[in-house]
Amino acid sequence: MNFVDEARLRVVAGDGGDGCAAFLREAYRPKGGPSGGDGGDGGSVYAIADEGENTLLDLRSKRAIKAERGEDGRGKHQHGKKGSDVFLRVPVGTVFVDDETGQIVADMTEHAQVALLARGGVGGRGNARFATATHQAPRRADPGTPGVQREVRLELRLLADAGLVGLPNAGKSSLLARVSAARPKIADYPFTTLAPVLGVVRWADDKTFVLADIPGLIEGAHEGLGLGDRFLRHIQRTAVLVHLIDASGCSAERAVADFDTVQHELHAYGEDLGARPLLLVATKMDLPGAVEQLPELRRLLGARGHQVYAISAATGQGCRELLRAIGGAVDQRRIAAAALGQSERDQSSHA
Repeated sequence: MNFVDEARLRVVAGDGGDGCAAFLREAYRPKGGPSGGDGGDGGSVYAIADEGENTLLDLRSKRAIKAERGEDGRGKHQHGKKGSDVFLRVPVGTVFVDDETGQIVADMTEHAQVALLARGGVGGRGNARFATATHQAPRRADPGTPGVQREVRLELRLLADAGLVGLPNAGKSSLLARVSAARPKIADYPFTTLAPVLGVVRWADDKTFVLADIPGLIEGAHEGLGLGDRFLRHIQRTAVLVHLIDASGCSAERAVADFDTVQHELHAYGEDLGARPLLLVATKMDLPGAVEQLPELRRLLGARGHQVYAISAATGQGCRELLRAIGGAVDQRRIAAAALGQSERDQSSHA
């Protein structure tokens, strides 16, 4: 299945049905009076998160999603039927953004979560609603109100705890395949990963985290070079970034320059990615030259305050230590997020 993580739609809620102006005229009820029923409410458009969905491909070809209009009211106090609602199934992690205002309409982070995208119009009142003791033959009936219409942009942002970043061929896919059941494409040429891949990693007996392999960045990615930065949205939710540096086949100075290239692209993208907690990993320790370059690489990056982990995805060297470091960072972020959420709830309850 093709991985599609963007789509645009027009969501159109149903208009409310018009109220009816009618009078009851029956032989045995000469003074029947007003009998116009209310119009039905228009249907609304909802989004529902479904963990069985993993792409926006089915929505890419749709231009509009429309809910049903409410029926008009009728005589004899018959109210119009409510228009049917529409439920739009999307992958967990989908964000709906109002194209006009740029505001987030819905952020679908949990399976079976339901969010209102466009509310249906309200049905108009029939003239029976306006009858009073002093005004027994009202001719007024209200029209239904229009339903909400909006252009929305859908962005799929994967729910990963940690994200692998680095230049093409830095060893991201190899690491993900080593530590999880994911099977990303691995080959000895750039851009073998053409879409983000997720894997669940068990780093302790009862603890796991979700790791995302993001397609490699190159210099100028934020300007659209290579695969661009279009996949970086998938690490916006991550607790920690894991930056992989190929330590084989080049000098430590060149490896540091590669590190700076990717960090520049993260900062240029925005969304606070450049300030995200960061773990640095020197990869391919099984290849010639990597071990020899490691001390100098650690010295150069250590001067900037970074600890450098050393691994080989091929042999598993250093992977266990790295997973413990990633898992610990993810746990710390989860605890901090839970404490912040509890603080906000406490403040809300005392407001």
